[in-house]
Amino acid sequence: MSTFTYPETGATRQETLPAGYHHLRHRVPVGTGRAAFETAGRAVTTWRLHRASGVKVRAGAARAEPGAVVACAIGVGPLRLAAPCVVVWTAYEKDRTGFAYGTTGGHPECGEESFVVELADDGTVWFTVTAFSRPARWYTRLAGPVVPVCQLWYARRLGRTLRRIATGAPVRR
Repeated sequence: MSTFTYPETGATRQETLPAGYHHLRHRVPVGTGRAAFETAGRAVTTWRLHRASGVKVRAGAARAEPGAVVACAIGVGPLRLAAPCVVVWTAYEKDRTGFAYGTTGGHPECGEESFVVELADDGTVWFTVTAFSRPARWYTRLAGPVVPVCQLWYARRLGRTLRRIATGAPVRR
């Protein structure tokens, strides 16, 4: 297994995220009912959500499992930005499904990000992206405050895409 580039492995499971990182928590409703929950949970844990959002994903497992190696990439050709990660934890529960992955060597950031779908008592299906990160490369340090803005933009894009998947609407890239 690859070595994580940060010591707080698994911290996205906790309410308080580690100090010294940029924090992101984005929560959005994506549907209603058990069927929408199951569809959304499957999309999150089988990499469909990331792929439908325009990210190229190479995964060492068909669905998220602890220890699975995942390489996400955006861009084209020599402008492709690769982000190697390893799945840290998973949740396959009655009303909660998701996973977190952590950064490994070669990732432009250092930290962890989780993607969780929950079915609330009122039937609302919620999707939450939680992350803590800091720059790990010269170009992400140089980008400074632009990186957190891009991370929030991506979290919002994931939410919009998952809403379309969970409700059966056409998925646009």
